[in-house]
Amino acid sequence: MVEDPKWELAILATVQGFFEKLLQSSIDGEVPVPLGLEAISLQQSEGDVHETLGKMRRWLRLLDLAITPAMLRRGFTADTDPESAEAMLRYFTRKKELTDVNRDKTDLIATFLYRYPRVPGQWERRGYGLDGSLPLSPYEIALIEILADTDVPSLPEEHVQLLRRFDPLQQEVESFPDFNSLIDSGIIQRVRELKQSLDSSFYHPGVLATIAPYNAAFGKKFDELFRLAASEIQNFAVALEEQGGSILGNVDGMDVTVEHVAAMNQSELLKSDYGSALEKFQRVSNLKKALDRRPPIRRTTPRTAAAAAAAGGNSSRERHNPPTPFKNFATTIAPPITPQQLSMEQSKLRRIEESIRVFVRVADPKFRQVVPMRFFNLTLSPAEVDAYCAGYLEEKSLRADVARILLRIVAVIARIGTEIAELKRSQNSASVWKLHADGLLVLLEIARALTEEAGTALGLATQRGGMQDQAEAIKASLQKLGERSEVVVKTLAQGGLEGH
Repeated sequence: MVEDPKWELAILATVQGFFEKLLQSSIDGEVPVPLGLEAISLQQSEGDVHETLGKMRRWLRLLDLAITPAMLRRGFTADTDPESAEAMLRYFTRKKELTDVNRDKTDLIATFLYRYPRVPGQWERRGYGLDGSLPLSPYEIALIEILADTDVPSLPEEHVQLLRRFDPLQQEVESFPDFNSLIDSGIIQRVRELKQSLDSSFYHPGVLATIAPYNAAFGKKFDELFRLAASEIQNFAVALEEQGGSILGNVDGMDVTVEHVAAMNQSELLKSDYGSALEKFQRVSNLKKALDRRPPIRRTTPRTAAAAAAAGGNSSRERHNPPTPFKNFATTIAPPITPQQLSMEQSKLRRIEESIRVFVRVADPKFRQVVPMRFFNLTLSPAEVDAYCAGYLEEKSLRADVARILLRIVAVIARIGTEIAELKRSQNSASVWKLHADGLLVLLEIARALTEEAGTALGLATQRGGMQDQAEAIKASLQKLGERSEVVVKTLAQGGLEGH
């Protein structure tokens, strides 16, 4: 205890005020203060100071339990009064609790005072003693003054040796070229263990004066590399979104989507405690590695499926590799489609084909071009109606190939319409939304393959006499498929993602 209990009470009252300010946002209002510890009561108190000190210490221990290091990190800003920070430093160094939480809070406060000196640049003004020796640093002198009324034992030699490891560690920090190398080095955990090994010596002014400059240098480098990595990820996500993609990569068995990246708040992450947030930082690093292994996104203006099909009769290369709106997506930024996904979707398409065939064959010929679906009416062209009524679908002939292609195009268009409707209905459920978004990605892949197949059939029908009607039917159906595919890309890139 200090000689003047009123001075100690004044220090603790400052700590109380800072604690209460930190907790106000958490409880959405003023913190209820025990009777006798309100600011006005402390100012007017003429009773037993020692009794009030006892109540204050117990009250602060309770408040301290509610405050995390991350809350303290967010609470200290460039506008924080140094007097409050110095009072907090006195409070935590006097406690000398050998817990991670107490040490982390003391660490944060000492680093804050180093980062924001009362006079800019004052910690760098370091001269030599009369005997030519290098005196204590200005910051250590300041800490000694702040903690003058605190019991400070001398440092044991083994702890002095430990402090000498911080200079090489700081040089190591400055050498990291990127965020991945910093995270992979394990330096955060190594330094944390080094601080733990200092035991009660951690609260010595000389130790805090050594650690604070390291923390400041590390924090500056960490923030710089993290923001660079996060910006690269977010730029990639923007490009992915523009092309209709939704999944950037897979980290720890979980797909990382454009939605996840949009929700990543750089400033909030950097205000969190490095130790507790290390897992989150590791995920950012792993995602950056995953993106580094991917080919760059090509920003191209997509052509429609109809345009590709129109070119099909002139070039075999165009027939087999039509540059559709989903081709660039599927080959450059879409996640791999699994065989299981394709198999499940093909089964759905066969059921759709069969249900449409049943309807068309039993419906009144005047109305069978309009097929009622769950969320919309599906309109068929006369050629598509004829294909669904055809009795030669099992033939091994070009006309049967064309009819089967028309059936499949109609089924894909119907499935796309259903998935888009379901996607829009699930805006408030990220998990359900993702299921339908993934379904649309599979349909884009099927549409791409179907367009290639149709391009080949179109070329053959164009070359053969007497099949001009079939060629025109394929072109018209491909036109609709291309338009629906473009709607999918725009829905995922704009309408669908905006809700997340």
